[in-house]
Amino acid sequence: MPKPLSEYTWADWQRLRPVSHGIKTARYRWIDRQYRRAPARVGDPAAVARSIAGRKVLVTVAYMDPEAIELQATLLRHFFPDTLYVVVDNSPEDEVASQIERVARAHGVDYLRAPENPWKKSSRSHGIALNWIWHNVLRPGAPEAFGLLDHDLFPTAPEDPFAPLATQDFYGYVRFAEPANGRWFLWAGFSMMRHAAVRDLDLDFGQDWFIGLDTGGANWGPLYSRYDLRELVQSPSRFVAYRDGIGTYDGPLQWCGPWLHEVGQMGESEVMRDKRRVVKDILAPHLDAARAGPAPAISAER
Repeated sequence: MPKPLSEYTWADWQRLRPVSHGIKTARYRWIDRQYRRAPARVGDPAAVARSIAGRKVLVTVAYMDPEAIELQATLLRHFFPDTLYVVVDNSPEDEVASQIERVARAHGVDYLRAPENPWKKSSRSHGIALNWIWHNVLRPGAPEAFGLLDHDLFPTAPEDPFAPLATQDFYGYVRFAEPANGRWFLWAGFSMMRHAAVRDLDLDFGQDWFIGLDTGGANWGPLYSRYDLRELVQSPSRFVAYRDGIGTYDGPLQWCGPWLHEVGQMGESEVMRDKRRVVKDILAPHLDAARAGPAPAISAER
């Protein structure tokens, strides 16, 4: 959405930015409305919605990475066996999507393939896929709580990500507007929400660059602007270089508490292959445990 008129400078008015921002916003919203009405390419969203009623559910938007879904599914089943897990595939290539579907089916995971995405840019593509999920699965499904995960985010401990929802309406990794303007949002790759708290809101998981917010930031207006961030528990976060000898920005890993985020689509292909090797080494003892025995008890401690 365009920012308030009071925030536009004289230079913005000279360049007619309030007008162009308004037109672009109207176009984005029209495309979003059309997209959310499109049927899934694979799977039955209504059936998945019925299956999550009253439950806790974690939803991942998969994108061109069957191995990531294999790792994530294995670890989620190990650490959170009682939490439902749904894979919604946003991959543009049919063969890769078929591979991801096979991985999901092998783990007994509900799989949906989202409609063909109108956007090529990753952030906008991810956001409109999340809006499709909200309108076709999560909102009508009425789970007790739901979480949105990046496909390259992996748990390494049974720390319950829904536990903070006992005292607040949402929880996750908080990001801020760039440049800073007082606005903030939950990163769409790690955010938990109580369904009852948001079911009647016109949520928008897209980006809102006009006010400096990435994917998930369009929820600033309908949701986050109503809350005092100082009163909310937030996920801890730290970024580290994936190996010695490089700068963090050149090859980052992110830890959200005990959740390891590979931070995909950042770096050269050779770096990304090497980073995946390192991530698998970090996850190896947890994957071995997942394949060998029963799950550990879930902890609500933070």
